[in-house]
Amino acid sequence: MTELYTQVLIVGAGPVGLALAGDLAWRGLSSFVVEKTDGAVTQPKMDLIGPRTMEFCRRWGIARYVTSCPYNSEHPQDNVWLESFTGYEFGREPFPAPRLETLPPQSPVKRERCPQDMFDPIMRRWVESMPLADLRYCHELIDFEERERDVVARVRSQHGERTIVCDYLVGADGGASFVRKKLGIKMEGEPVLTYTTNAIFRCKDFWRLHDKPKGYRFILIGPEGTWGTIVAIDGHDRFRFSAVGDKSRKVLSNDEMRAMILRAMGKDFEFEILSISPWVRRELVARSYGASRVFITGDAAHLNSPTGAFGMNTGMQDAVDLGWKLAAKLQGWGGERLMDSYEAERRPVALRNVAEASENLRRMISTRQHLNPNVFACGPEGDDARRVFGDAYTQMMKREWFTLHIHLGYRYSQSPIIVSDGSNAPDDAPCVYTQNASPGSRAPHVWLRPGVSTLDLFGRGFVLLRFDAHVRVDHFAQAAAARGAPLAIIDLDHAEAQALYAAPLVLVRPDGMVAWRGAEGDACAILSQVCGD
Repeated sequence: MTELYTQVLIVGAGPVGLALAGDLAWRGLSSFVVEKTDGAVTQPKMDLIGPRTMEFCRRWGIARYVTSCPYNSEHPQDNVWLESFTGYEFGREPFPAPRLETLPPQSPVKRERCPQDMFDPIMRRWVESMPLADLRYCHELIDFEERERDVVARVRSQHGERTIVCDYLVGADGGASFVRKKLGIKMEGEPVLTYTTNAIFRCKDFWRLHDKPKGYRFILIGPEGTWGTIVAIDGHDRFRFSAVGDKSRKVLSNDEMRAMILRAMGKDFEFEILSISPWVRRELVARSYGASRVFITGDAAHLNSPTGAFGMNTGMQDAVDLGWKLAAKLQGWGGERLMDSYEAERRPVALRNVAEASENLRRMISTRQHLNPNVFACGPEGDDARRVFGDAYTQMMKREWFTLHIHLGYRYSQSPIIVSDGSNAPDDAPCVYTQNASPGSRAPHVWLRPGVSTLDLFGRGFVLLRFDAHVRVDHFAQAAAARGAPLAIIDLDHAEAQALYAAPLVLVRPDGMVAWRGAEGDACAILSQVCGD
């Protein structure tokens, strides 16, 4: 049995595992990634790359590949609620095609439509381009033992077993995580929200078969309420139909799925089912995210309904939070309590996002309890009922469509490695995100000059922004040098940024979160806390 050493062993090569491997290599650290499958994606689990994830991709230099992915950038992204494609349309929330969507004022990037079968290959190519990342498919973790100074793992492939010794092990191995189960970590929440079955089907003439304008997501509502959805999964000729069930387990046959797709169209038509996959919507968060040398991340730590596109994007935030902290420990400048802050920061965010996703689902299927049957009637009475219902449903569903406050507005205000200044986050209404630089918040975006954002200053190490050249900063440089922590001091003479960051000095962490701000302070004490001493 051969033995190999790596700094970090990552179990699972989905988007989150690949992000962690890439981020570590970008920071100069080695990783060995094992994935028990061949990596092929036949049922894309996600298709929206959120703005925070795109900010990470911009940092890593791969955003252009996501923007230019094979998804049809000319395809409108409307969300629509309807009886069927040949029946009544109740309403829609218009969204432009990806090529036409403008940047939000709060970010240098925008969300992108890039399904997992397009996104995973982008991440894979990026990771494989880095010599410090070793990516192995068809390799399965079968056991591990955590010791005081390292972790010893056993991995199996078609060539036999091998032993891997690592400083840290991270389970990014999905909802059925072997790593989580081996650690004895339980999940808390609702194990079943709905049983759902997906079918990927192809139809080249789909948009010519009916009179409905193009869109991305279509919510199908019948007398029984919401019963299914159809998504334009590639903007061309592939679609994902989801039969949205309830908490009763039911296995749907190929013929049953075909009949439901025909019902969605409202008439007979030709199409090819490519794959069928049953799954369960859940609302679960792990009680613990690990400790010492073994951690979990992504779906291994939290599971939610896809309503809102929070799952993978939350996991990408996990990976970036974990990446810089592992780097700090392995490079010798991270304190004894630094790794404890991973759970302290990320678990509350998961609880918030998982709950929000469940509320989005409840809103979507609320028609099962409250639906005027006249919405299916002909004539003026039906027209009136459809208008009332359509307006109300459209207004209610906005919270799922406008989610910058979820993707960018998360805060680590209770983190032990954040130095509070007593300020509070803006009291935003739902669907509203106001940038602010209070400690624990994402450092705000401001265009410094064409094409250059404040966010482009962050990532490699700590950054101390100085907005007043008269404020002393040499003691910060000395304190950072003394502990070996990477620190760049950047003077900014920029009125908009100064107003938004709202302090003469602002210390930003390697993950782009504000760690401290003020006019003066004990540099040694501040760095000691933010580095996890």
